[in-house]
Amino acid sequence: MKRQYIAGFAVGLMILLSGCSDTPAPPADTSAADLKALRDGEVTWNSDWASKDGGKILGHYASDASLMISDSPLVKGTDGIRTALAAMLADKNLSLTFTTSSADVSKDIGYTQGTYTMTMTNPKTKKPVTEKGKYVTVYKRQTDGSWKAVADIANADALAVAAPVAAKARKSAPAAKKKKR
Repeated sequence: MKRQYIAGFAVGLMILLSGCSDTPAPPADTSAADLKALRDGEVTWNSDWASKDGGKILGHYASDASLMISDSPLVKGTDGIRTALAAMLADKNLSLTFTTSSADVSKDIGYTQGTYTMTMTNPKTKKPVTEKGKYVTVYKRQTDGSWKAVADIANADALAVAAPVAAKARKSAPAAKKKKR
């Protein structure tokens, strides 16, 4: 009879101890919800650009974010991005829309990529011009669970202005050498 009590006690103890494991349960897979949050955030960001609300646009960036756009130096942090946005938003012809073509997320880092169309005033001609290009935005989950852009990278599809000038200079270079002889 003692053996039955001991065996019952041993089985009960094993069950009790197996429930007290130090291994935490794996975190729930939130990747689908995170991807939806990134895509929804970009839809809202498009609306904020349409309204030309600098505060709302800035709100999509983390405080230590970097902004890297064509023909401009690297812009870092809230103050730098706020200044860049103010200059852009002062342009009465400014319009920016972008379309997310893909997104991915892994734990606390995510990214989106896609295409954009931006209309702005050409500083030389003072006429509106349209630029089309592509972008990658890297997001980081914030302590409150929201996603903020930490790197926003965009570049135009069009060739740089200097490219035709360089080609013209190469064609005239042999003529210049002949004159020196």
